[in-house]
Amino acid sequence: MPLNKRSLGGAYEETAARYLEEKGLTILERNYRCPAGEIDLIARDGKYYVFIEVKYRAGESAGDPLEAVDFRKQRTISKVARDYLIRRVKTTDVPCRFDVVGFRGPGRICWIRNAFEYAGP
Repeated sequence: MPLNKRSLGGAYEETAARYLEEKGLTILERNYRCPAGEIDLIARDGKYYVFIEVKYRAGESAGDPLEAVDFRKQRTISKVARDYLIRRVKTTDVPCRFDVVGFRGPGRICWIRNAFEYAGP
């Protein structure tokens, strides 16, 4: 039975989380939601809070998953990151980074550190 889109996304997010943990990051949250939207993964990498969007595409013909994080999505992720910092960390005065993990077909992971800058208000 094929996975539905939500299950498939969850499987890729889990794979991304394991991959990032192997690279030394500590996963703090999965699918953090607030009124502004959702962030797939939130992690710590040394002193940095890292907000991570996970994207996948079945193959090359579906386009590059990394290009799917357009400015509109960056703004949403930035707003959610700010919400997380205010609610959970109690300050926005901490070093942060926005990363993207893309899957280009099965087993082809591409991790872009510092993929974009904060795009908040």
